[in-house]
Amino acid sequence: MKEKDCDLPRQRGLTEQAATAAVDQACRMLRLPTIRSQFPELVATAEREQMSYLGFLAECDDRARRRSERRIKAAGLPRDKSLRKFDFDANPNIDAAMIPTLAKCEWIKKSLPLCLIGDSGTGKSHLLIALGTEAAMAGYRVKYVLATKLVNELVEAADEKQLTKTIARYGRVDLLCIDELGYMELDRRGAELLFQVLTEREEKNSVAIASNESFSGWTKTFTDPRLCAAIVDRLTFGGNIIETGTDSYRLATTRARAEPAAAG
Repeated sequence: MKEKDCDLPRQRGLTEQAATAAVDQACRMLRLPTIRSQFPELVATAEREQMSYLGFLAECDDRARRRSERRIKAAGLPRDKSLRKFDFDANPNIDAAMIPTLAKCEWIKKSLPLCLIGDSGTGKSHLLIALGTEAAMAGYRVKYVLATKLVNELVEAADEKQLTKTIARYGRVDLLCIDELGYMELDRRGAELLFQVLTEREEKNSVAIASNESFSGWTKTFTDPRLCAAIVDRLTFGGNIIETGTDSYRLATTRARAEPAAAG
């Protein structure tokens, strides 16, 4: 008997189980959490409605886009800031290679903190919002809040016997972005409540902060030295620290625009 007569019929393509596993792996590699989680539902819908391959891909893309938009809206980000619009040439203090690495969100996956430290106009809030946007697009739950607003909310929650519930709500998001930390002095009660939020999230979920004060100057915000040291420890242990410097490129840009007008 010839060898080819003994061959079993070859199966073309992947089995359904292997195809599903391949899609799951591809979604992990391409950071497409929405499509990965909704793929079985999308396949069922496509089969039921007899979609074409192109129609199926369009449906996947549309659902992923709408899901990202909902996460970005839920994050409460105050402005539309992207990494593409950040002018790295205007601020050489910032490592331009480091930011795209942070945009991959591995630090969020590992529940690590991020600190952006620098004077006003150096781009720290822009980066905070942009990285928060990247995280939301990657499928993470994000919440942005001003430091003073967070502390006021915690104080009100404590007065209304809702503190545990409020801290738990802030503890659940994957990334908590706290902006303008250090702009105002906090009384001991407010500082202690903020510390409780940070403790709730420690090594479980990431915190990213933007501050106009160096860590040595945080004693003006957190007047208790021991509490200040504990908060700095929570926000720096194992994380990334980016110093955006002291020269305001926002002010420099305004001056550059004004000079031709003055010369005219």
